[in-house]
Amino acid sequence: MKVEGRNAIYELLKTDKEIDKVLVRRDLIDDASKRLINVLKSHKVKIQAVDKFVIDKESESKRNQGFIAFTSDYKYFDLEDIIEAAKDKDGFILMLNEILDPHNLGSIIRVAECAGVDGVVISKDRSASVNDTVMRISEGALNHVKVARVVNINAAIEKLKENGYWIYGAELGGGDIYKTDLTGKICLIIGGEDSGVKRLTKSKCDGIVSIPMFGKVNSLNASVACGIAIYEAVRQRNL
Repeated sequence: MKVEGRNAIYELLKTDKEIDKVLVRRDLIDDASKRLINVLKSHKVKIQAVDKFVIDKESESKRNQGFIAFTSDYKYFDLEDIIEAAKDKDGFILMLNEILDPHNLGSIIRVAECAGVDGVVISKDRSASVNDTVMRISEGALNHVKVARVVNINAAIEKLKENGYWIYGAELGGGDIYKTDLTGKICLIIGGEDSGVKRLTKSKCDGIVSIPMFGKVNSLNASVACGIAIYEAVRQRNL
């Protein structure tokens, strides 16, 4: 997996993830680049100085700032890992129901990490998986949030209920999210870009919440809607 850009690599260094090597453009002379090179050396990371055309060839984002780190593929957590980590508090888990766009997945993971969500659950099928694009869009947040990939979303919901979680689907036609109690142990489900929360999954929810709409367009991008919903829960939980 590739991690591109200074900030994302700094976040990577805060984890225990092994870095195979970092490609560094050999003509970098600015202070920010020098600082990162010194930090990489202090961590005894293998640095390979290369020409600009090599960096450009390897880069997917084209916004790498002259740094590309290579590390092992993302290792998913188990749902039980997330439940266990939050067992002594009011856990807040995010579940994604058929988010297919890796850009949306990366943005959602970034929001989830910033909001202190305990973990993100995705399905093995009909879902974007964690890849270089997701890592890049998350701006390194992926290194600090647990992502579990499950075989069956609906079975995962039942597991969460057994552990005391209330399940809320974010979907049009539900109750006003600003009038819904989102404190305690909760799992918030965000539906796919086009399909929303699937019918069977919706039937397993304890409640459906909606973001009020006041314009002529009655839908939001999945990552935007997710951000609004997450931070309404954060607001309530920190009153």
